[in-house]
Amino acid sequence: MHTLRGAGKRPNYLPAKHLIELIQGSPTSLVLILDLPPRKELVLYPDYIQTFYEDTQLETRRQVLEKIPEVVPYVSSSLYIRSLVSPTAIMARIDTGASGPGRMEEVVKSSINPIAKELLEIWLDHCACEEREVAEVERAYLEMRDGLVKKKTIEIDLGMSLPRLFGQEIICTFGNLRKG
Repeated sequence: MHTLRGAGKRPNYLPAKHLIELIQGSPTSLVLILDLPPRKELVLYPDYIQTFYEDTQLETRRQVLEKIPEVVPYVSSSLYIRSLVSPTAIMARIDTGASGPGRMEEVVKSSINPIAKELLEIWLDHCACEEREVAEVERAYLEMRDGLVKKKTIEIDLGMSLPRLFGQEIICTFGNLRKG
């Protein structure tokens, strides 16, 4: 067994990782993803749910954000991405539309900023800095799982970003060159 003091990317690090992603489509449109993605399969480890999600009361942060009129739940088109997030993930689309960029700034400052800070504080206090023991077998599993998740996530990101950056025609041409 190893005694750990957390740092998000080490394979022998057991607690949930910290995820924050902001995707701004325009000055009045934003997709927000805040989460502590699990490192274990939650169905198999109910104590993991208790420790990292229920005891930390993460669900209350999501509920607070959803009360803002401009905020609606965001559902990723990728089933793979949806399978990786926790049950308490904050995945929201914020659209201030006619209210303009000033309203977006207000929502970010008054609501998103404090919730993001709280989530980071929870992660630091309950995940990153707590000592945990991880057996060698479990450590090997975590390393394998993390590698698979990282590889697939990069593939999905590239698959979504490259056509937007270079255009679908160039991507198709490149794909045909690689095949031929």
